[in-house]
Amino acid sequence: MENWKTIAREKVLERGKFLTVEDHTVELPDGRTIPQWPWVITPDFVNVLAVTEDGQFLCFRQTKYAVEGITLATVGGYIEPGEDPLLAAKRELLEEMGYESRDWVSLGKYIVDGNRGAGSAHLYLARNARFSGKAESDDLEELELIYLNREEIADALVSGEFKLLSWSLTVSLSLNHV
Repeated sequence: MENWKTIAREKVLERGKFLTVEDHTVELPDGRTIPQWPWVITPDFVNVLAVTEDGQFLCFRQTKYAVEGITLATVGGYIEPGEDPLLAAKRELLEEMGYESRDWVSLGKYIVDGNRGAGSAHLYLARNARFSGKAESDDLEELELIYLNREEIADALVSGEFKLLSWSLTVSLSLNHV
């Protein structure tokens, strides 16, 4: 199987470091070309599910601009330019929850949209997490840190309480490792 080829690209929108939209001219393996193929560039990000030494899963109860109502969430954020994804995951866990871990499991890197780009998600499980100090989150949303046992987090996952795909995937993959 051959890959599609980018023949040309033109920037059509730029909104700082969080969003760029390009039109690509794409050549298909059979030689046909498609003009104005929209391509979305956003920063890569991390999501982390942390579980404490006594088996409590750390989640947030919060709101998000694009989510209707209240949702459960894992910790996460954008990867800074040049930053290693695991270091970004450790930074986010400490900044947002005040926890640290020395026992990390990579759950994989996933493309957000296979046809339009939109960055990559780097997912992690932080086992044996320990509280190390006050969280200093710069998030715009109000966050309530909650602790769930294995049964509670599994029930929350199945009932749709994690309303973002990346959070649901992080929880689902993590439950295979604990």
